[in-house]
Amino acid sequence: MKILKKIFKVFLALILLLVLALLIVVVVDNNNTSYLKVNNNPTAKNNSYIIKNVNIIPMHIDTVLTNKMVYVKEGVIQQIADHIEVENIEVFDGQQKYLSPGLIDMHVHVWDKYELGLYLSNGVTSVRNVWGMPMHLRFKELINNDEILAPNFYTTGPKLTGPEFIGDDNLNLISPEQAKENIKRYKEKGYDFIKTYYGLPKDIFDAVLEQTQALDMDIVAHPSQKVPYSYHFNPQIKSIEHAEDIVQQPLEYTLDTVKLKAVISNFSNHKNTHFCPTLTVYNNIYQMIIDDQILSSEGLAYMNPLLKEVDSKAQFDRWQNTKLRDENIEITIKNQHDFHLKIIKELNEAGGVIISGTDAGIGVTLPGFSLHKELAFYKEAGLSNYEVLKTATINASKTHKIMNDLGSIEVGKTANFILTEDNPLSDLSTLQKPSFVFIRGRKLDREQLNDFDQKAKNRSNLIATGLRYAENMFVEMQ
Repeated sequence: MKILKKIFKVFLALILLLVLALLIVVVVDNNNTSYLKVNNNPTAKNNSYIIKNVNIIPMHIDTVLTNKMVYVKEGVIQQIADHIEVENIEVFDGQQKYLSPGLIDMHVHVWDKYELGLYLSNGVTSVRNVWGMPMHLRFKELINNDEILAPNFYTTGPKLTGPEFIGDDNLNLISPEQAKENIKRYKEKGYDFIKTYYGLPKDIFDAVLEQTQALDMDIVAHPSQKVPYSYHFNPQIKSIEHAEDIVQQPLEYTLDTVKLKAVISNFSNHKNTHFCPTLTVYNNIYQMIIDDQILSSEGLAYMNPLLKEVDSKAQFDRWQNTKLRDENIEITIKNQHDFHLKIIKELNEAGGVIISGTDAGIGVTLPGFSLHKELAFYKEAGLSNYEVLKTATINASKTHKIMNDLGSIEVGKTANFILTEDNPLSDLSTLQKPSFVFIRGRKLDREQLNDFDQKAKNRSNLIATGLRYAENMFVEMQ
């Protein structure tokens, strides 16, 4: 008996040591992102000032307001005029550069705080995270309390699927009652939206629609193949995701331009349901097929190490193996990508509302950087620079009521700006390296933004990420 007690004590001690070691890993990882703390950024503390000598691209109208002044008080735009006088306030010289609203990525998967800095470095001042976990609620709290420099952060709850779609990354619902209970729970926890996913059958889908309406929660819909695609044009569903799902579902895996017309008509007749194409993540399938060195590329150094080791590698292996079995896969994927561009062109011409989204944070789709690739695809599809910018500013901000204070430079809006050397209405590439990023009024210069990039590059937080994911499995997937 005494021996058993000793063994138990040793075992318990080992468990406690393991728990302590894991806690230390998380604490160290949090300390490694302390560069994002507002208190550690004295030059970014001030969020009240006047910007002078600046050309404004307001984005709620297609124009450039030349040589203006902007008065920002506590992170909110107070006045825009030719001349503004306020006593005892900092005056920031815009040097005749161009001030645009901060960019918005409406479809991301955030894995750590480092990525928040990567988004800011790329001029992305708001993100909609569409795979909610407990860590995201903590991010939201830090951001809303103005404790860290990060994009405005909005998140769905965990992905809701039906009983047949098994996976550890979603919540499998088996009944309408369970759906309603979980939606209520997500609302109480502080998730902003509900994410419906592949495999959700009609009876459970109807329960989701009913409960979100009762609780005033918007839905972000990854289309479910268990209901018609047209079923997603519902007032509760504020955006439908992914161009490839148009091909896979209503077009039945064909590039059928006749069937496409019906889909385009639905979007143009339901302008309150926006379309988030995520062209970049699909095009990255093509990139993985043609580039067998992509996992060792410099860009992948900015991917979360756990995702790079698990998801990036799994997707790369999948498509490289597919190439061995199917010699036509390269042209097949390229043709479908080109068809996605046609979808964007026709939807825009029909008056449908397009919002930018990348699916960053999975595969080889990089946080922040990928939005510029997404916008370039919209340009290639035939949109004007102004129409392209609308997808990442004013269009995105109109998707959900809680985002209405973003997306344009107008009095009363949040002071999320990017300051660029050139006019993005003439050259979209100027958005890739803004001179300054303003987040809720706080100014970040290029030197600080470059530092955010370097801190995130080749980071070693694989174990910390794994622990946060394990927390999600234990807390949300039960």
